[in-house]
Amino acid sequence: MSTSPVTTGTARSRGGGRTASGGRGTRSTAAALLLACLAGCRQDMHDQPRYEPLEASDFFADRRASRPPVAGTVAQGELRADAHFYTGKVNGAPAGRLPFPVTRAAVERGRERFDIFCSPCHGRLGDGRGIVVERGFRRPPSFHSDRLREAPAGHYVDVITTGYGAMLDYAARVSPRDRWAIAAYIRALQLSQNARLPDVPEAERAKLR
Repeated sequence: MSTSPVTTGTARSRGGGRTASGGRGTRSTAAALLLACLAGCRQDMHDQPRYEPLEASDFFADRRASRPPVAGTVAQGELRADAHFYTGKVNGAPAGRLPFPVTRAAVERGRERFDIFCSPCHGRLGDGRGIVVERGFRRPPSFHSDRLREAPAGHYVDVITTGYGAMLDYAARVSPRDRWAIAAYIRALQLSQNARLPDVPEAERAKLR
């Protein structure tokens, strides 16, 4: 009668030991499988089977992975159907008018863009005496010369878009609408430096005396 509890207790202890040992083996196997899966994923994640920009390729005849656009296609948002607006020209000639109404807001916008992008060379007055000219850069022509006063507005848009002489193009930095706004402001500058008394409103003439 006295030996039965001892025997039973020993059986529980041994059974518990076997259970714990089996749990440790299962966890070790699962960890090994997880490490194997992670090792396999890591290779694909850091060296994916895809081409990098301008990478070589044996698949195409010209050995270029980056493919040129298909002829006749236009990327979304890149359609330039309005030549007047985007190039400053109508039928190949510089346009004489802006493609939108000239408002005070448009001229003020043109002044802001002009001061940022144009005045370093052309000067705040458009006389070609910008700060870089004072430091030895070649002086650009004055906007107040007869030739440039008579130039159509589209001429300035074309120059900003494609460049002219020593001036590089600003197409990547100045949007098409801002190019026209700058052209409108150049017209305002030209008028301000060549205005006559009859051009001044009567209400304002008294301030000039």
